[in-house]
Amino acid sequence: MTTSPRTAEVSRDTAETKITVRIDLDGTGQSRLATGIGFFDHMLDQIARHGMIDLDVRAQGDLHIDGHHTVEDVGITFGQAVRQAVGDKTGITRYGHSYVPLDEALSRVVIDFSGRPGLVTDVNFTSGMIGTFDTQLLHEFFQGFVNHAFVTLHIDNLKGVNAHHQAETIFKAFGRALRMALTPDPRAAGQIPSTKGSL
Repeated sequence: MTTSPRTAEVSRDTAETKITVRIDLDGTGQSRLATGIGFFDHMLDQIARHGMIDLDVRAQGDLHIDGHHTVEDVGITFGQAVRQAVGDKTGITRYGHSYVPLDEALSRVVIDFSGRPGLVTDVNFTSGMIGTFDTQLLHEFFQGFVNHAFVTLHIDNLKGVNAHHQAETIFKAFGRALRMALTPDPRAAGQIPSTKGSL
């Protein structure tokens, strides 16, 4: 079973964004978030609370253009932090899944800490914007995450009429799937969860 602290701090500094992400995979779901995009902060809080991850995100981006670079680069930096914090994956469950409803909306998220980046999404938002958050950027956030966390991620919004509900069920389900996958498996203590011997 993993006993060392599973924490990380990663910064990304480009001409478009300046971002710092701090995480504790064995936290209590606390978050401090400041991306400049209110709805995005709300969604990151869902990851922290439902993933039981302590998450601190500070982002300054070129929001005078739009939210694309900020959202994508937070996904990249968050993915790097998760990859660093999880280490060699010894003793983790590896796979995680969750179904989450919110009123009329229902989403399913499945994750595999496979060491291979891959994203499949099936989400048809009923609105292009939620507050100042462009719904197209949900895909960009998760694409950045999987490319740098080296995970396979399947996201399906199965039902939904309200775009806020659609997005919220996705982020909540992602947090819960992440929590399941990263939970130490006491029966696999000291083992890499793969027949290959590494992930």
